[in-house]
Amino acid sequence: MLIRPFEPRDAADWARIFHTAVHQVGARDYTPEQCAAWSPEPAPVDRVLERAQDGRRIWVAADAADVAQGFIELEADGHIDCFYLAPEVAGTGIGADLYTQLEGEARNLGLSALYVEASEAARRFFLRQGFTEAGRREFERRGVMIHNYAMTKALT
Repeated sequence: MLIRPFEPRDAADWARIFHTAVHQVGARDYTPEQCAAWSPEPAPVDRVLERAQDGRRIWVAADAADVAQGFIELEADGHIDCFYLAPEVAGTGIGADLYTQLEGEARNLGLSALYVEASEAARRFFLRQGFTEAGRREFERRGVMIHNYAMTKALT
């Protein structure tokens, strides 16, 4: 896999990956109702492109045909917003490659810490990357209660 910056042509793949990851990987830890509230349908491409223009850095893991199979986002303050892999590549090391790219960039930018609100699966991943758990967060999305975990990692 090639790790490269997000390009506008990746927007439809971003939407596909997010939606399928929620409904296939997320379904291991969340109910069908929670997954439907989390991602009722793939995001419109124009919304993905709008997100990509707000100053965040996005990296894509692209396969041999240069089709995105995963992505990770870093906001200027050290927040990891979205990190999703196509279900067929989850657990293959591609997520670690994406995360390594993000952490290297965060260090180059002089960020002192990273933080994330992680799903159950992402929580397990981020613990392996040296993050600490600050607590479980319960919240409502589209009338359904969901949870995730506030996590942080000092970079100094």
